[in-house]
Parts: sequence; structure tokens; C-alpha cells
Amino acid sequence: MLSSEQLPYHIALSLIPGVGCINAKNLIAYMGSVEAIFEAKESHFKKVPGIGPVVARSIVENRDLERGKQELLFIEKHKIKTTFYLDDDYPTRLKRCVDAPLILFSKGNINWNAEKLVAIVGTRNATDYGKKVCDELISEMATRDGYAVVSGLAYGIDSAAHKASLQHGVPTWGVLAHGLDQIYPALHRSMAEKMLASGGVITDFISDTKIERQNFLRRNRIIAGLTDATIVVESAEKGGSLVTADIAGSYNRDVFAVPGRNSDNFSKGCNTLIKQNKACLIQNLDDLEYFMGWQKKARTTQKIQKQLFVTLTAEEQKVMDIMSGSPVYIDQLCQQLQMPMGRVSALLLGLEFNGLVASLPGKMYRLN
Repeated sequence: MLSSEQLPYHIALSLIPGVGCINAKNLIAYMGSVEAIFEAKESHFKKVPGIGPVVARSIVENRDLERGKQELLFIEKHKIKTTFYLDDDYPTRLKRCVDAPLILFSKGNINWNAEKLVAIVGTRNATDYGKKVCDELISEMATRDGYAVVSGLAYGIDSAAHKASLQHGVPTWGVLAHGLDQIYPALHRSMAEKMLASGGVITDFISDTKIERQNFLRRNRIIAGLTDATIVVESAEKGGSLVTADIAGSYNRDVFAVPGRNSDNFSKGCNTLIKQNKACLIQNLDDLEYFMGWQKKARTTQKIQKQLFVTLTAEEQKVMDIMSGSPVYIDQLCQQLQMPMGRVSALLLGLEFNGLVASLPGKMYRLN
């Protein structure tokens, strides 16, 4: 956790035009600390990968530490929690996204690493059908362990998901496209306050941020990156929820869509996702748990016995070597092995049959 002396530097870095999350992390790694970035000469920055002369000049001209100090006062006054990307408690799922935010600002009681994190998104013009689907999915979640629902606190499907979560006692988090000095839309302020008890609100924007169109796209990457799966309940042929689905897919997260009639305008986006194999068809929570491997396995007295003297292929041995420590996500294995998801899944299945590997919820695996 950052100290009150460190935090203004980190906030100020995140505000420098042209830097962005990826370059900021490269700068910190190269310079050794955030504080060093505020003391270095322009020529030093040009040596950092991804930092050209234009960005180097922007860094020198926009190192506004006073704005960082001003934001610190706001954070302390309103008891806002800050989570830096190098902190131990930074969300594990989000940390695996290359463009994860440097800092998250949050209020409430948020378990970043809940067992089953699901994003529910959709059109702002939700129909009764869409709202009913949200309620049915979330009421089922309430009867099973480990769920939390993430959405964007917007009108329509977002608010239907948050309201159903509150009604059925499922923790829910709202990701904002602005700072924590306001709630947009203002009509949802009461709902956001109720969410703080067992969920909360999250943003990577500072106070006094103008509500602009591009902010919502930036918010969507957090919704997709925080969760194991994204469910699109209703969407027209174009919309922000489809962008969230695309981002989730780029993060190797599972995407689901609720089908609808061809004549329904706000089912066209979902039907297209399914038709293009960008999303799995989902009709109820059992569908989600089947695809995610979250079904409760029946208890049995018969245990899988680890086979002794198993001969491993070269690829299987590479998988075992990577998994020598703590549990890992399958997409981490794909990245490190430089193999497609289907091939890695087949290797893991073979290792599991041999009793060498165990599957865990959320597409994680560990050695037996």
C-alpha cells in the first residue's frame, strides 16, 4: 500500500498526457521508482521503450505534483481506498491485463479476488425481458456460493443487475467513468450507497473529471478485466456492451450472450455475438457454470490416484514446470507456453487424468 508521501507522485504520473498505463509501468521499471520520474531529465526518458521525444517532452512539461497532493486531500477526507498495480492486494484478474490501471480508487467492502466474478452488461434501454433475465440469473447466484456481480451503474441492464444483486443479497460492484466525487447518473446515487455494504464503487479517475464519451470505453476495460466472465443480456447491433465483450475476449476471458427473437432490436447484438462465435449462448446460471467448470462435483469416495512413473511429453513437462508454484490461470499458461487455448486445455486434461493436475474454479489449475 502506498504511503501518503508516495501517493501524490503516482496520481500525478497517471495524469500526464500521452503516457498511459503501459508506458507508465515501463517508466517505473526503468527509472526504479515513481519519484525518480519527477526528477529525471528529458534525455533519460527517451531511452525507455515506447517513450519517444513527444512523450518525453510531455512528461517534463506535465509533472504536476501539486494536483497529486490536492487529490490526496480529497482521498483522505472521503476515506477512499487506493490500490496500486504493484500492491499485493491489487485485483489478481486485472493485474494480468497489459493495460490495467496504475491506480484504482474505491469505496465499500470489496473482495477483489472473490471466487466467481461475473460482469453483467447490456443496453441502457432494457426491456422487461432483459430485466427478468438479470433477476433470474442473480436470484440463482444467491443460492450458490462465491458470486459477485460487476457492472457500470448505468441505466438499463447495468442498473437491473445492481438492483437484483441488492435484492437477492449478492455482492455487487459498480465501475464508474468519473471520479468518486459524483455519481452518474445522479438518480443512481441511492443505489450506489446501498452497494457499499457488501460491494462498492470503483474507478481509475480522479475527482473533478469531466464526464466524457471516451471515459466509458476506458471504464469498460476494468469491467472486463476484473471478472472471469462477461454476460451480455441485451444489446442492439452496436453499443458499449459489445465493446466490453470484445475487450473481455482480448483478455482471454469467457463471454456469454442471452439469445432473443430476430425481431427484437435489443437482441440483435447478442444474437450476432453468438452467430460469430464471440460468445457462448446462455439461458440460465447452469449454462454459465457448465462452461466455466463451476458445477459442484458430486462427492465420491473414489479418489483419483496419482500415477507413478508417468512418462510425460516435452509439452506436458513444460506445463508441469510452469505450475511448480501456486495455482495458475489457463491464460497465463497459454502466454508462457506460446500455445493456443485448445492445445493447453488438452494437455491439462491429460495431466488431470493422470492425477498430476487438479482444476479449480475460474479456469485455474494446480499441481496435485
